[in-house]
Amino acid sequence: MLDTHAIARSLTDAGIPAAHADAITNALRDTRAQADYATRADLVALELRIVKWIVGTGIGVVAANIAILRLLGA
Repeated sequence: MLDTHAIARSLTDAGIPAAHADAITNALRDTRAQADYATRADLVALELRIVKWIVGTGIGVVAANIAILRLLGA
């Protein structure tokens, strides 16, 4: 959680005028609210897609090798 009060206080303690500190803090809060974070479900879905891709590629490589060996008469 973003502690906007602490951020504004730190900025004013550093010499930034209160109005500017409030504007900066509000901009940070708004930016964070609009951020698109990956959820645990997103990561699990991505992992499943990667595993499916790897397995599918492996099956394709095995099938291609079998086809090549049959063409060569081995």
